[in-house]
Amino acid sequence: MSFKIDSVQNGKIDWMITIVPFLLISLVAALLFAFPDKSNDVIGQVRFFFGDTLGSYYLLMGLGIFIISVFLCFSDYGTIVLGEVGELPKYSFFTWGAMMFTCGLAADILFYSFSEWVMYATNPHLAELGGTVTEWAGVFPLFHWSFIPWAFYLVLAVAFGFMIYCRKMDKQRFSEACLPVLGEKCAHGIIGRVIDLFALFALLAGTATTFSVATPLMAEIIVVLFGISMSRTSVTIIILLVTCVVYTYAVIHGFKGISVLAKLCIGLFFALQLFVLFIGGEGQFIIENGLQSFGKMVQNFIRLSTYTDPIRANNFPQDWTIYYWAYWMVWCIAAPFFIGKISRGRTIKETILGGYVFGVGSTLSSFIVFGNYGLGLQIKETFDFVSQYDASGDLYEIIIMVINTLPAGNLFLVLTMICMIAFYATSFDSIAYTAACYSYKNFGENEKPHVIVTLLWCVLLIILPVALVFSESSMSNIQSVSIISAFPLGIIMILIIWSFLKDAREYINEKEY
Repeated sequence: MSFKIDSVQNGKIDWMITIVPFLLISLVAALLFAFPDKSNDVIGQVRFFFGDTLGSYYLLMGLGIFIISVFLCFSDYGTIVLGEVGELPKYSFFTWGAMMFTCGLAADILFYSFSEWVMYATNPHLAELGGTVTEWAGVFPLFHWSFIPWAFYLVLAVAFGFMIYCRKMDKQRFSEACLPVLGEKCAHGIIGRVIDLFALFALLAGTATTFSVATPLMAEIIVVLFGISMSRTSVTIIILLVTCVVYTYAVIHGFKGISVLAKLCIGLFFALQLFVLFIGGEGQFIIENGLQSFGKMVQNFIRLSTYTDPIRANNFPQDWTIYYWAYWMVWCIAAPFFIGKISRGRTIKETILGGYVFGVGSTLSSFIVFGNYGLGLQIKETFDFVSQYDASGDLYEIIIMVINTLPAGNLFLVLTMICMIAFYATSFDSIAYTAACYSYKNFGENEKPHVIVTLLWCVLLIILPVALVFSESSMSNIQSVSIISAFPLGIIMILIIWSFLKDAREYINEKEY
């Protein structure tokens, strides 16, 4: 395998788009290393402005894009094939769904599935809603990880798929997706450059959030299993570097490597759920409370989507809903491009509905099974995870406690860690692939990015997470990175969707759908 970039490749690479994000992220990482306390204070102050003062912006984005996803499915837009008319899908539904799900969700789904209900259990907002912890603690995880988050992905995925396969555009960038509204002069000029730089910075911020949230759990598992005397921070950084090697290896081997890894990951993911459901001893409670929580979430969907806490009685939407919508928005740089790329041959309706069935269904099953297992033990007073969390504030310790209540707990810990590594690898190989495509001025639908460009992005994706872990940033400040980055990105997303609707309407008229 040659690692030299030939003159043809070199001429096609946009070094500004490649190098500027590298320098910016390196600068932020250097500040976090050199001034960890001061940097975290500044991040917290900026987060307050965007997440609190301008919080309604994120809530409106979420609800609005979900409504657009429903409109696209059941209007004539839904009949558009992402490819040639009559073309069949390239991948089977399971392979397509596995790649889509694992590219869109990293190992943090396991972290939050086990622990999110604990963080809500003592929140005053639950008392305001009326009812018990049993009724509401399981509702919010389902709400925060289901229809609105996947709407962000799927609406942009069909926009990018349309751009690549219907309009045959040879630039796979956010700026190119804005072309129908901005016009060629703006989209290919300084405005387009700014859009692409914001997009890439948001991509790096989103990956940093994900890595920084879940990798400490892997470190805690290793410390518990092997009795390692190193600090959790040191072990976490080692894990980040090892994971970087795994996803780098996978992405270099292209879509074949990604699809194989995705299917292995999804198989282990569901195997863990079946183990907890049938062997854990809380199967009946898991099913019954999961069904009840899902029903309550659907019944209160608009209420949950528009709750702003205007008098700041509990700051619940500022701390959680706004953070989650921002978190999913920054992940919209890579995941929708990848989903659009693998959706060739599917109609827009099939892509969106299939995404909701596989993506939302798989996500909900994780939170229902893993979350309600721990909640069931709490409700029956077998274990008091909530009091332990209030005393220690250590979520990673709580998750280990929950898993250790299972039969063969140590084996489950090992399998959980393997599954998390697989999730990280499948998520970040697709992200690295998409980011590498971004580095090219022109990029045909059948081209592959050069190995050196891919390697550069694989390394770049790991720099900021290592810095955040090293600086021991709080959960709030890790969340802040996504909230800050998502604000300008939301404006760009509006432009992309507007451009897509305009261009797709013209396409429908041309093809006489």
